[in-house]
Amino acid sequence: MSRPRAAAALLAAALLLSACAPSVDPIERLGRKAADRVRPHGPAGEPAYRRWGLAAPLSPAPRPPLHPLSFHTVRPPVVDHVPTSDRVVFLTYDDGAEKDPRFVDMVRELRLPVSMFLTDSVVGPGYGHFARLQSVGASVQNHTLDHPAMPGLPYAGQRAEICGQQEKLKSRFGIRPRLFRPPYGIYDATTLRAAADCGVTAVVLWRAAMTPDGITYRHGDKQLRPGDIILVGPDEALGPPLRERTARLLRRVQASGLTVGRLEDYL
Repeated sequence: MSRPRAAAALLAAALLLSACAPSVDPIERLGRKAADRVRPHGPAGEPAYRRWGLAAPLSPAPRPPLHPLSFHTVRPPVVDHVPTSDRVVFLTYDDGAEKDPRFVDMVRELRLPVSMFLTDSVVGPGYGHFARLQSVGASVQNHTLDHPAMPGLPYAGQRAEICGQQEKLKSRFGIRPRLFRPPYGIYDATTLRAAADCGVTAVVLWRAAMTPDGITYRHGDKQLRPGDIILVGPDEALGPPLRERTARLLRRVQASGLTVGRLEDYL
Protein backbone atom coordinates (compact mmCIF):
# COMPACT_ATOMS: atom_id res chain seq x y z
CA MET A 1 0.00 0.00 0.00
CA SER A 2 1.31 3.42 -0.94
CA ARG A 3 2.15 5.91 1.85
CA PRO A 4 -0.83 8.28 1.08
CA ARG A 5 -3.26 5.35 1.11
CA ALA A 6 -1.86 4.08 4.43
CA ALA A 7 -2.22 7.49 6.06
CA ALA A 8 -5.82 7.76 4.84
CA ALA A 9 -6.63 4.31 6.24
CA LEU A 10 -5.18 5.19 9.64
CA LEU A 11 -7.18 8.44 9.74
CA ALA A 12 -10.41 6.62 8.89
CA ALA A 13 -9.80 4.05 11.64
CA ALA A 14 -9.18 6.80 14.20
CA LEU A 15 -12.40 8.56 13.25
CA LEU A 16 -14.34 5.30 13.54
CA LEU A 17 -12.97 4.60 17.03
CA SER A 18 -13.76 8.10 18.25
CA ALA A 19 -17.32 7.83 16.97
CA CYS A 20 -17.84 4.55 18.81
CA ALA A 21 -16.27 5.69 22.10
CA PRO A 22 -18.63 7.01 24.79
CA SER A 23 -18.69 10.79 25.08
CA VAL A 24 -17.28 12.37 28.22
CA ASP A 25 -19.29 15.55 27.64
CA PRO A 26 -22.38 15.35 29.92
CA ILE A 27 -24.46 17.33 27.44
CA GLU A 28 -23.66 14.82 24.67
CA ARG A 29 -23.96 11.79 26.98
CA LEU A 30 -27.24 12.77 28.69
CA GLY A 31 -28.81 15.03 26.14
CA ARG A 32 -29.09 18.79 26.62
CA LYS A 33 -32.33 18.75 28.67
CA ALA A 34 -31.03 16.09 31.05
CA ALA A 35 -27.74 17.93 31.49
CA ASP A 36 -29.60 21.14 32.31
CA ARG A 37 -31.38 19.29 35.13
CA VAL A 38 -28.10 18.31 36.79
CA ARG A 39 -26.33 21.63 36.46
CA PRO A 40 -25.85 23.12 39.92
CA HIS A 41 -26.78 26.66 38.93
CA GLY A 42 -28.79 26.48 35.74
CA PRO A 43 -27.72 26.94 32.10
CA ALA A 44 -24.30 28.41 31.46
CA GLY A 45 -24.42 32.16 30.93
CA GLU A 46 -27.72 32.60 32.80
CA PRO A 47 -27.61 35.77 34.96
CA ALA A 48 -27.14 35.10 38.67
CA TYR A 49 -30.37 36.83 39.65
CA ARG A 50 -32.38 34.50 37.41
CA ARG A 51 -30.68 31.45 38.82
CA TRP A 52 -32.03 32.48 42.22
CA GLY A 53 -35.58 33.18 41.11
CA LEU A 54 -35.47 36.98 40.72
CA ALA A 55 -36.95 38.82 37.76
CA ALA A 56 -34.32 41.58 37.86
CA PRO A 57 -30.97 42.22 39.52
CA LEU A 58 -30.97 43.69 43.01
CA SER A 59 -30.38 47.41 42.92
CA PRO A 60 -27.00 48.35 44.38
CA ALA A 61 -27.20 49.66 47.93
CA PRO A 62 -26.43 53.37 48.38
CA ARG A 63 -23.03 54.35 49.67
CA PRO A 64 -23.15 53.61 53.41
CA PRO A 65 -23.09 56.50 55.86
CA LEU A 66 -19.64 57.76 56.81
CA HIS A 67 -20.45 57.24 60.48
CA PRO A 68 -22.87 54.64 61.89
CA LEU A 69 -25.61 55.82 64.22
CA SER A 70 -24.39 57.01 67.61
CA PHE A 71 -26.88 56.67 70.44
CA HIS A 72 -24.88 58.19 73.34
CA THR A 73 -26.39 55.83 75.90
CA VAL A 74 -24.78 53.90 78.76
CA ARG A 75 -26.61 50.74 77.76
CA PRO A 76 -26.69 49.50 74.15
CA PRO A 77 -29.80 50.68 72.29
CA VAL A 78 -32.48 48.18 71.25
CA VAL A 79 -33.35 48.54 67.57
CA ASP A 80 -35.70 46.81 65.16
CA HIS A 81 -35.56 49.56 62.54
CA VAL A 82 -32.79 51.90 61.42
CA PRO A 83 -33.81 55.54 60.91
CA THR A 84 -32.53 56.19 57.39
CA SER A 85 -33.76 57.75 54.17
CA ASP A 86 -31.81 55.16 52.17
CA ARG A 87 -34.16 52.73 50.47
CA VAL A 88 -32.60 49.69 52.10
CA VAL A 89 -33.70 46.89 54.40
CA PHE A 90 -31.47 44.53 56.36
CA LEU A 91 -31.54 40.72 56.23
CA THR A 92 -30.73 38.84 59.43
CA TYR A 93 -30.65 35.10 60.17
CA ASP A 94 -30.79 33.39 63.57
CA ASP A 95 -29.47 30.30 65.35
CA GLY A 96 -27.49 28.47 62.65
CA ALA A 97 -29.47 25.23 62.37
CA GLU A 98 -29.88 25.32 58.62
CA LYS A 99 -26.63 24.72 56.76
CA ASP A 100 -27.70 24.72 53.12
CA PRO A 101 -24.51 24.82 51.01
CA ARG A 102 -26.46 26.40 48.15
CA PHE A 103 -27.17 29.39 50.39
CA VAL A 104 -23.44 30.13 50.39
CA ASP A 105 -23.59 30.23 46.57
CA MET A 106 -26.61 32.52 46.72
CA VAL A 107 -24.91 35.00 49.07
CA ARG A 108 -21.78 35.00 46.90
CA GLU A 109 -23.48 35.34 43.53
CA LEU A 110 -26.00 37.98 44.59
CA ARG A 111 -23.48 39.70 46.89
CA LEU A 112 -26.03 39.68 49.67
CA PRO A 113 -24.88 41.57 52.80
CA VAL A 114 -26.56 39.27 55.33
CA SER A 115 -26.03 39.18 59.12
CA MET A 116 -25.88 35.80 60.91
CA PHE A 117 -26.74 35.75 64.64
CA LEU A 118 -25.27 32.44 65.83
CA THR A 119 -26.02 30.25 68.85
CA ASP A 120 -23.13 27.99 69.80
CA SER A 121 -25.23 25.02 70.94
CA VAL A 122 -27.22 25.12 67.68
CA VAL A 123 -24.32 25.64 65.29
CA GLY A 124 -22.48 22.74 66.94
CA PRO A 125 -19.83 21.29 64.66
CA GLY A 126 -21.08 23.35 61.71
CA TYR A 127 -18.95 26.44 62.21
CA GLY A 128 -17.11 25.67 58.97
CA HIS A 129 -20.28 26.44 57.00
CA PHE A 130 -20.49 29.89 58.56
CA ALA A 131 -16.80 30.49 57.93
CA ARG A 132 -17.60 29.95 54.26
CA LEU A 133 -20.49 32.41 54.54
CA GLN A 134 -18.20 34.92 56.21
CA SER A 135 -15.66 34.47 53.39
CA VAL A 136 -18.29 35.51 50.81
CA GLY A 137 -19.38 38.61 52.72
CA ALA A 138 -21.79 37.58 55.48
CA SER A 139 -21.22 39.06 58.94
CA VAL A 140 -21.23 36.98 62.14
CA GLN A 141 -22.99 38.29 65.27
CA ASN A 142 -23.95 37.02 68.76
CA HIS A 143 -27.08 35.04 69.69
CA THR A 144 -25.86 33.50 73.01
CA LEU A 145 -24.22 30.18 73.84
CA ASP A 146 -27.33 28.12 74.62
CA HIS A 147 -30.39 30.13 73.46
CA PRO A 148 -32.12 30.63 76.83
CA ALA A 149 -34.91 33.13 77.46
CA MET A 150 -32.90 35.93 79.06
CA PRO A 151 -35.46 37.79 81.24
CA GLY A 152 -35.28 36.65 84.84
CA LEU A 153 -31.84 35.07 84.58
CA PRO A 154 -29.32 36.52 87.06
CA TYR A 155 -26.66 38.89 85.82
CA ALA A 156 -23.93 36.26 86.03
CA GLY A 157 -25.93 33.84 83.88
CA GLN A 158 -26.77 36.44 81.25
CA ARG A 159 -23.20 37.70 81.14
CA ALA A 160 -21.90 34.14 80.72
CA GLU A 161 -24.29 33.55 77.80
CA ILE A 162 -23.33 36.74 75.98
CA CYS A 163 -19.63 37.04 76.82
CA GLY A 164 -19.14 33.30 76.37
CA GLN A 165 -20.40 33.47 72.80
CA GLN A 166 -18.32 36.59 72.16
CA GLU A 167 -15.24 34.54 73.04
CA LYS A 168 -16.38 31.55 70.95
CA LEU A 169 -16.93 33.70 67.90
CA LYS A 170 -13.66 35.53 68.42
CA SER A 171 -11.78 32.23 68.50
CA ARG A 172 -13.65 30.83 65.48
CA PHE A 173 -13.78 33.87 63.21
CA GLY A 174 -11.18 36.28 64.54
CA ILE A 175 -13.73 39.01 65.29
CA ARG A 176 -15.59 40.06 68.39
CA PRO A 177 -19.20 40.88 67.37
CA ARG A 178 -20.64 44.31 68.12
CA LEU A 179 -24.29 43.27 67.67
CA PHE A 180 -26.35 40.94 69.85
CA ARG A 181 -29.82 39.44 69.44
CA PRO A 182 -31.46 37.97 72.55
CA PRO A 183 -33.18 34.62 71.99
CA TYR A 184 -36.87 34.96 71.08
CA GLY A 185 -36.36 38.73 70.88
CA ILE A 186 -36.98 39.18 74.61
CA TYR A 187 -34.75 40.85 77.20
CA ASP A 188 -34.75 42.81 80.45
CA ALA A 189 -32.61 45.54 82.01
CA THR A 190 -30.09 42.93 83.17
CA THR A 191 -29.68 41.79 79.55
CA LEU A 192 -28.72 45.30 78.48
CA ARG A 193 -26.28 45.65 81.37
CA ALA A 194 -24.63 42.31 80.59
CA ALA A 195 -24.51 43.09 76.86
CA ALA A 196 -22.78 46.41 77.55
CA ASP A 197 -20.23 44.69 79.78
CA CYS A 198 -19.51 42.21 76.98
CA GLY A 199 -18.75 44.95 74.45
CA VAL A 200 -22.07 44.90 72.57
CA THR A 201 -22.94 48.24 70.95
CA ALA A 202 -26.53 47.45 69.85
CA VAL A 203 -29.22 44.89 70.68
CA VAL A 204 -30.87 43.96 67.40
CA LEU A 205 -34.50 42.82 67.15
CA TRP A 206 -36.64 42.89 63.98
CA ARG A 207 -39.74 44.64 62.73
CA ALA A 208 -40.57 42.12 60.00
CA ALA A 209 -40.03 38.37 59.73
CA MET A 210 -40.09 36.05 56.73
CA THR A 211 -41.95 32.87 57.68
CA PRO A 212 -43.17 29.91 55.59
CA ASP A 213 -46.52 31.76 55.41
CA GLY A 214 -45.07 35.05 54.23
CA ILE A 215 -43.95 38.27 55.91
CA THR A 216 -45.28 39.11 59.36
CA TYR A 217 -44.82 42.41 61.22
CA ARG A 218 -44.30 42.96 64.92
CA HIS A 219 -45.79 46.47 64.87
CA GLY A 220 -46.54 49.35 62.53
CA ASP A 221 -48.01 49.17 59.05
CA LYS A 222 -47.98 45.89 57.19
CA GLN A 223 -45.47 46.70 54.51
CA LEU A 224 -41.73 46.96 54.20
CA ARG A 225 -40.25 50.36 54.92
CA PRO A 226 -36.73 51.77 54.43
CA GLY A 227 -34.57 50.82 57.40
CA ASP A 228 -36.55 47.73 58.41
CA ILE A 229 -34.58 44.94 60.04
CA ILE A 230 -35.95 41.61 58.76
CA LEU A 231 -35.60 38.22 60.38
CA VAL A 232 -35.50 35.29 57.98
CA GLY A 233 -36.79 32.60 60.30
CA PRO A 234 -34.67 29.58 61.19
CA ASP A 235 -35.12 26.11 59.76
CA GLU A 236 -38.75 25.05 59.39
CA ALA A 237 -39.14 21.30 58.98
CA LEU A 238 -42.14 21.63 56.67
CA GLY A 239 -41.19 24.91 55.03
CA PRO A 240 -39.18 25.67 51.88
CA PRO A 241 -35.37 25.70 52.12
CA LEU A 242 -33.52 28.79 53.27
CA ARG A 243 -32.50 29.91 49.79
CA GLU A 244 -36.11 29.74 48.60
CA ARG A 245 -37.41 31.72 51.59
CA THR A 246 -34.71 34.30 50.92
CA ALA A 247 -35.63 34.50 47.22
CA ARG A 248 -39.29 35.07 48.12
CA LEU A 249 -38.28 37.84 50.48
CA LEU A 250 -36.00 39.46 47.89
CA ARG A 251 -38.88 39.55 45.41
CA ARG A 252 -40.98 41.40 47.99
CA VAL A 253 -38.11 43.76 48.70
CA GLN A 254 -37.78 44.55 45.01
CA ALA A 255 -41.55 45.00 44.59
CA SER A 256 -41.41 47.58 47.39
CA GLY A 257 -38.74 49.57 45.54
CA LEU A 258 -36.07 48.64 48.08
CA THR A 259 -32.76 46.82 48.13
CA VAL A 260 -30.56 45.16 50.76
CA GLY A 261 -28.02 47.09 52.83
CA ARG A 262 -25.35 45.96 55.26
CA LEU A 263 -26.65 46.36 58.79
CA GLU A 264 -23.18 46.80 60.26
CA ASP A 265 -22.65 49.90 58.10
CA TYR A 266 -25.60 51.62 59.82
CA LEU A 267 -25.23 50.54 63.46
